[in-house]
Amino acid sequence: MKSFAIIFKSLALSLLLATSAFAADKVNINTADAATIDQVLLNIGPAKAKAIVEYRKANGAFKSPEELAMVKGVGLKTVEKNRGRIEVGRTAATQKPAARTSATPPKPVARR
Repeated sequence: MKSFAIIFKSLALSLLLATSAFAADKVNINTADAATIDQVLLNIGPAKAKAIVEYRKANGAFKSPEELAMVKGVGLKTVEKNRGRIEVGRTAATQKPAARTSATPPKPVARR
């Protein structure tokens, strides 16, 4: 009976560790650093991950995973291979401005 408890605890621990590993299977290419992109995406090494971050800084946030193919050295096959791993969330710079919270409506503009 004691060995059953040890086996059960080992199995539970293994499942817990496996679940935490799957949580890191996705990466937001608009917010992640080069090291994270390198770790999560397949066929993306440190140089390509750095190029992705530099492209994002120069051109703004990615709107779709396919835009990743615009980065030199990243092709559509690589994007397709990683489609389930790529997230394209909004960044602070790309979010829409907050709705007006004032209780009074804006004043109309006088026309000539």
